[in-house]
Amino acid sequence: MVTPNEFSHVIKLSEVGSHSRSIQLSADEVARTGLMARFDLAALDSLKAEISLAHDAEGVVATGRFTADLAQYCIASHVPVPAKMDEAIHIRFIPEPVVSGEVELELEADDCDTMFHDGQTIDLGEAVAQSLGLGLNPYPRSPEAEKMLKAAGVKSEDEVVPSGALAGLKDLLAKK
Repeated sequence: MVTPNEFSHVIKLSEVGSHSRSIQLSADEVARTGLMARFDLAALDSLKAEISLAHDAEGVVATGRFTADLAQYCIASHVPVPAKMDEAIHIRFIPEPVVSGEVELELEADDCDTMFHDGQTIDLGEAVAQSLGLGLNPYPRSPEAEKMLKAAGVKSEDEVVPSGALAGLKDLLAKK
């Protein structure tokens, strides 16, 4: 069985049916508060998703979009940085592989949009939550961030000069 999370929306695989099924999700205040803590957000004013589910040869495919109004903490000043997200979702839910012992799995690029199910249910809310987490800016910056970072001695990418073996590599790349 799928473990409930902050934005759990469990769907039985038997309810997906043979035709495409459209589902709309909207995170309530409790779910948004939990997701704020999970992703260290300053605010999450809304999270909505419109998803279509359909069976394919390998499992169940969820396609659609999610939108979010949020604020992340600036990496330099820790002040909230507002952001709006509007992201596409394309996730394939496949049965969880049965593994005995220690096995090394190699993932292809297409496998990165794959989630496992237990054979009976999928958690569409968790899929949206993970998509939100992956879409967040890893280094949100407020307007004063550059000034604060410079004052702290952090160099911008333009100011960094490669040295040693890296300097030679930069010259070789510049010639191409």
